[in-house]
Amino acid sequence: MESIEAKRLEEKMLPGLTTKAEKNSFIDPELYSKFMVKRGLRDIDGWGVLVGLTEIGEVHAYITDENEIVPVPGRLIYRGIDINDIVNGFVSEKRFGFEETCYLLLFGNLPRREELQDFKKLLGTYQSLPDHFVNDMILKAPSKDMMIVLSRSVLALYSFDDRADDNSIENVLRQCLQLIACFPGLAVYGYQAFSHYHGNKSLFIHSPRPDLSIAENVLHMLRPNSEYTDLEATLLDLALVLHAEHGGGNNSSFVTHVTTSSGTDTYSVIAAALGSLKGPRHGGANYKVVQMMADIKKQVKNWDDEEEIEAYLCKILNKEAFDKSGKIYGIGHAVYSISDPRAVILKCQAALLAREKGLEDEFHLYERVEKLAPKTIEKVRPIYKGVSANVDFYSGFVYSMLEIPPELYTPIFAIARIAGWSAHRIEEIVNEGKIIRPAYKSIARRAEYVALDNR
Repeated sequence: MESIEAKRLEEKMLPGLTTKAEKNSFIDPELYSKFMVKRGLRDIDGWGVLVGLTEIGEVHAYITDENEIVPVPGRLIYRGIDINDIVNGFVSEKRFGFEETCYLLLFGNLPRREELQDFKKLLGTYQSLPDHFVNDMILKAPSKDMMIVLSRSVLALYSFDDRADDNSIENVLRQCLQLIACFPGLAVYGYQAFSHYHGNKSLFIHSPRPDLSIAENVLHMLRPNSEYTDLEATLLDLALVLHAEHGGGNNSSFVTHVTTSSGTDTYSVIAAALGSLKGPRHGGANYKVVQMMADIKKQVKNWDDEEEIEAYLCKILNKEAFDKSGKIYGIGHAVYSISDPRAVILKCQAALLAREKGLEDEFHLYERVEKLAPKTIEKVRPIYKGVSANVDFYSGFVYSMLEIPPELYTPIFAIARIAGWSAHRIEEIVNEGKIIRPAYKSIARRAEYVALDNR
C-alpha cells in the first residue's frame, strides 16, 4: 500500500519526470536508417537477421528463384518433420500428440511405443507440486494475471530445488521435464485462485491425474465437474502441438537463448521467456482476436454481408473502431505471408468443434474476416509482403469454444511452448556459445560534468 506522503509526492513529481524521461529517450527515426540499424533484428524487407543456428524448429515461408524471394505457403517443421505429417500421424491413430511432440523436440526423434509410454509415466511422476506450494505460493497471493502467477511460481520453485544452479545437461533436462509436467497445474490453480478471490466463485482444486494426457489434465483441473468430450480434449491437444515450437527466432525462444547464454539457472531462464510471451505482440494476441471479433459481432448487423464486414474492417484499420490501434488482430505474421500452416490445421478442426457446439454462424464469420482482411489491408495501406491469418486468429476462437477463460489463453500458449523453450535451452548449453551481446551505437553528445552547486 502506498503511503499518503508517497501519493502526494507522486502527484507532484511524476508528470514532470515523465515528460523529462520521454524527451530524453527519443531517438530520431532517421538515424536508424543512417547507421543501418536493423530494428527488431529484421532487414527492411522484413526478413530476419541471422543470429544463430538450430536443429529444433524451422519456419519456411519463401524460396529464392533467380535471386528473387518468392513467397510460398508456410511450412512449420519440427526436427526435420513437417507439422502436417506429425499431426496426421497421431490424429489418424486417434491418440494425443503433445507428449510425443515434446519427446521429438527434446530428443530429436519420434519415440517408439515403449519409449513414449515410459516418457508419459515420467511426466506423470513430475506433475505433483511441492508440499504446501499451492496454498502458500498460489492461493495466499492470488493475482489477476495468470502469466504473473506462472512466472512467480517458476521462480519460487527455485527455492525447492537442491540443485537449482546445476547447469549440467542431466540436471537441466530434469528441471525442464518437471516444468513441462507442472505448468498445467500452476496455470489452472492460479486461475482458480483468481476466480475465487477476485471473482467470488467457488474454489475447485483437482489434483492432476497421471493417467491423463496434458491436454486432458488441463480440462480436468479447470472444470468443476472435470468432464470434457473426446473432441474437446483432442482439439486442445492439437493446439498445444501447434504452439510447442516456432524456431529460435521468435521473441520468447530468442530470450531463452539470450538468458541461457549468460549462464543463469533454468528457473530464471523460463521466467524470462514467460515475461516475453506475456506481451500482446507475442503470446497475448489470441485474446485480442477474441475481443476484436466480439466487437465485430456487435457492430456488424448482417454477418453474411461481406461489404458491411469490409467497411467495418476499414474502420478498424483507420483507427476509428475497436481499440483504435489500427490493427486487425490475427492477420499477418513476421515470416508467413501466403499462409500460416498452424492456422490452416487449426481451422479445419475448429470447424468440427463449432458444429458440435452449435456455433457454425460464428465460425463462418471468422472465415469471412479471414478472407476479407488481407484485401482490406492492401487497399488501406502499403504492405511489403502478403498477409494471411496466423495461428492466433483461430486459437482464441477454439479456446472460447472450449470454455477456457480468457485469463488462461496466454498461459495455454506457455504450457505448450515450454517444450520448445526447454529444447532451445539445452541446445544453447550443449553448444557452449558466447554470451549473446548485440551492439548498440551510442549517439549521445559528449558533455562535461557540472558540480551540484553550479547546475
